[in-house]
Amino acid sequence: MSTLTLTIVVVFIIGYLCIALETLTKVNKAAVALLMLVACWTLYMFDPGNFPAEITADGIAAYASSVIEGHLGSTATTLFFLMGAMTIVEMVDQNGGFNFVRDMMKTKSKKALLWRITILTFFLSAILDNMTTAIVMVMILRKLIDDRKDRLIYASLIIIAANSGGAFSPIGDVTTIMLWNKGLITAAGVIKELFIPSLISIAIPAYILSFSLKGNIAGNTELGVETVHNDFTDGQRKAVFWLGVGGLIFVPIFKSITHLPPFVGILLVLGVLWTATELFYRNVHEDNSGMQKRVTNIISRIDMGTILFFLGILMAVSCLQEIGVLAALGEGLNVAFDGNHYLVTGLIGVLSSIIDNVPLVAGCMGMYPMAAVGDMAQDGIFWQLLAYCAGVGGSMLIIGSAAGVVVMGLEKITFGWYMKRISWIAFIGYIAGILAYWVEKAVIGL
Repeated sequence: MSTLTLTIVVVFIIGYLCIALETLTKVNKAAVALLMLVACWTLYMFDPGNFPAEITADGIAAYASSVIEGHLGSTATTLFFLMGAMTIVEMVDQNGGFNFVRDMMKTKSKKALLWRITILTFFLSAILDNMTTAIVMVMILRKLIDDRKDRLIYASLIIIAANSGGAFSPIGDVTTIMLWNKGLITAAGVIKELFIPSLISIAIPAYILSFSLKGNIAGNTELGVETVHNDFTDGQRKAVFWLGVGGLIFVPIFKSITHLPPFVGILLVLGVLWTATELFYRNVHEDNSGMQKRVTNIISRIDMGTILFFLGILMAVSCLQEIGVLAALGEGLNVAFDGNHYLVTGLIGVLSSIIDNVPLVAGCMGMYPMAAVGDMAQDGIFWQLLAYCAGVGGSMLIIGSAAGVVVMGLEKITFGWYMKRISWIAFIGYIAGILAYWVEKAVIGL
């Protein structure tokens, strides 16, 4: 490893620590992530070892630009998906689309609400991606819980449930989609063998957190009813809901038909929902307060801090991927643990809570070729455990998953609070799920 390569790793670590200690430094994590992006790729430019031998000095700039633009294109698909999903969910919420869903979730018991939120999030994240599910559930949660202390507990559980639910579905998480598209896992295989471990990984944390919620929900359970709801009829509000949430469910189907990136499907749904609400607003007077809920106004309120944080952190991680650090790390793990796939994938899951799981899984896919038989075969132990660990492992730190980052931004949860109160609980569920998978394979013989 060259000096500059080592410097890139050090810069990333320092940046990560600054993000983790945001409450102490008082510097927004998005600013730090952007500085990480620039610093890592600038150092990359000055290390000759990063470029093929046939590249001349004059061609380095063009080559480096093509590499960066390639990673930026990949990152942009995530960002546009995020912005589209956030806009869709916010549009549905602001126009009363979640009212009847919220009403179904209502209960005076804090513990009953915890289990309802857990179950709904778990199964919804298997259909949608975990990021979109987290956005939907936080919006519903805001309608039900006014107490911030309690809402942070519910929001943390949403993160864990979204990641666990996405792990057993081939379309529930970016990493499972990657493994599925490459043929390393099958839809039937991953659902059959990862459903129980994923369910256990959320059931145990939910049970532990239920002891933190006692009594009934205080205050008015009708929180969040905006006057704008009078602008739409009940039928129009339900139409907004089904166009929005139903459209999100349709995105994986659209991808399977067209083979286009998921963000294209998101933009399709946004366009349809936008058109529908504009038609609904034709008879609304311009001086009505509801006009502030149109898409054009909602877009201006998108949390750009979260978007820029995603941009910075994903591009910084892609630099680590480009210099081969992630691949070398995965290979080192395999050697160190003598091919024990439970330990290797288990540690990869822990690492996925620190760095983005997408390049981590991508590195593993490139490093370990699929075999005809054995643990590395299609639906083999390694690939299924990788799907589980990379997905569920992201719950151990709040910045370890897209769902965590989104909820962190929406509810302003600090890294330190989550690590102190939730991380150890998520870890227990994570280990319990791995043990359940071992029982399925070693004892039951699935």
